[in-house]
Amino acid sequence: MRPRTEGILESSLYVSDVARSLRFYEEILGFEKISDFGNRGCAMKAGDRRVLLLFLKGGSRDIHSPHDGDGELHIAFATSTDELPNWEVWLMRHGIAIEERKTWPTGGKSVYFRDPDRHLLEMVTPGTWTIY
Repeated sequence: MRPRTEGILESSLYVSDVARSLRFYEEILGFEKISDFGNRGCAMKAGDRRVLLLFLKGGSRDIHSPHDGDGELHIAFATSTDELPNWEVWLMRHGIAIEERKTWPTGGKSVYFRDPDRHLLEMVTPGTWTIY
């Protein structure tokens, strides 16, 4: 019998300036730093039992760690249907361009924007997936 998982606990983004990304995720998304990896990066509380890791691109090579990556990635953050318009106002007030607004066939809505390293972030409401 296959062992069970309890889902995704952490996700990683690879950034060019950890301090800048830390400020962005603290100020814009309200995440809290929960661990510091020195020059390599940090861990942030990104919801109940969810961790966002910010690693400096190339910052782990000296210690021969597999934690490295590059490129523009995508992460979606859950929000309620009622909160989505507040997110749009919040983002625009902070000079963050909304790249796309989408209504899904199942009724959910998404708003897409970028972080300082051009990772594509999404605020997504229930009804986007059959499981959410």
